[in-house]
Amino acid sequence: MSTGILRVEGENVVGNDGKPIILRGAGLGGWMNMENFITGYPGHESQHRRAMKKVLGEEKYEFFFDKWLEYFFMEEDAKFYKSKGLNCLRIPFNYRHLEDDMNPRVLKEQGFKHLDRVIDLCAKEGIYTILDMHTAPGGQNPDWHSDNTTNYAAFWDFKDHQDRTVWLWEQIARRYKHNPWIAGYNPLNEPCDPEHWRLPAFYERIETAIRKIDSNHILWLDGNTFAMEWKFFDKALPNCVYALHDYSMMGFPKGERYEGTDEQKKKIERQFLRKAEFMYKTKTPIWNGEFGPVYANPELDSDHEEVNAARYKLLEQQLTTYDKYKIHWSIWLYKDIGVQGMIHVDPNSKWMKTIQPFLKRKRELQLDAWGRYPSKQVEDVINPLVDWIDSVAPTSKLQYPTPWATERQITRIINQIWVSTCVQAEFAELFRDMSFEELEECAKSFRFDQCVQRQGLNEALEAHADVGEIGKEFVRPQYRPEELRNEALNND
Repeated sequence: MSTGILRVEGENVVGNDGKPIILRGAGLGGWMNMENFITGYPGHESQHRRAMKKVLGEEKYEFFFDKWLEYFFMEEDAKFYKSKGLNCLRIPFNYRHLEDDMNPRVLKEQGFKHLDRVIDLCAKEGIYTILDMHTAPGGQNPDWHSDNTTNYAAFWDFKDHQDRTVWLWEQIARRYKHNPWIAGYNPLNEPCDPEHWRLPAFYERIETAIRKIDSNHILWLDGNTFAMEWKFFDKALPNCVYALHDYSMMGFPKGERYEGTDEQKKKIERQFLRKAEFMYKTKTPIWNGEFGPVYANPELDSDHEEVNAARYKLLEQQLTTYDKYKIHWSIWLYKDIGVQGMIHVDPNSKWMKTIQPFLKRKRELQLDAWGRYPSKQVEDVINPLVDWIDSVAPTSKLQYPTPWATERQITRIINQIWVSTCVQAEFAELFRDMSFEELEECAKSFRFDQCVQRQGLNEALEAHADVGEIGKEFVRPQYRPEELRNEALNND
């Protein structure tokens, strides 16, 4: 049974019995907000869908994506998820499921078909859901995961994009305001406002708008700059949980390998606490909405066992840190084609056999930002260009978003936007002339009983999902922000 609609009470999230509850789970990334590394296509979801429709035709296109959305998360997924002790599923969605750019402010009822289905499947298993607008009109950040094909987060400069976002959340709140299994609304995933002050101003606006319709559900609010910064945040809004995202570079190919040293453990803790400082100041709950390593591929990496063993240890240390501070978390992610998910598509499936040649080409051209592999043919071109730009325009490496520097900006623009755009049709052509039966077999590749479990990851999550009996008084360890800053300056 649900404990009623959850709410914020001081540093805790509680049910209608007043007892604290800790929400822990994963994100259903790549589903109602598709991402290139999760399912294999190049570039951006809207481009991918257009290319597939052009090749398949309207009828086959609608059939394939409807079946794919169905098979991606079914009753078996919900039961497996619950068996790991997880109690909350973050559901990212692209606003385009619910509204068209060429027909704005007209709700698409069909877009709720699978969203309602998954919310109900989770509720049946006692799993809460958080609804996450991963792609907002205009793009709230410049990256692929907001389906932004331009590298420009226009959301912040055009009031109409913000107006439409508020309008859509009003429709969503009206639909779900009485649902006790929805843990709340995550209005913007990883916003990137270059001026910083517009994000807290927008949160004040959308909080007021949603409360007029739904005065009960929690709002889960990401920090700025991919949920890592809190400039101009000077107060906490009522019944809101603030969210950080806590990826460690030690979990990625370009980062140092995790060896379990005392200094690496301290670094993990410092990074988390630095991002959580605002929540400590405001004495509000803490939600880590995304984190997690990527994993080496047995077919590509000869040292995959050693690499993945180190990344499981990194994950274990992160989870241990989150246990210490008694926070809510949602790892990224539940299902994919073998990069990061709790379960992944079988390499011998129809889907993987169809796209395998293209995946090799994607790696060689570095078309995916996430977990990208080294590529001499790309780096021999990009690195001299980056050096030249930095020499003639030294402020390039300081441009927003600040974590990117020049190489990340240039690779994003050239490889992950321009080249990816040019090869969209090439990927879609892999499906030309497929029958309805073949398309369904491709979609069925994502069904739970056709997938492979990532055992090391799932064991780690299961070990840290149980936070004890509901009703136990959770008291967070305290820390002194000035001491944290001093230690970080001395050690980072």
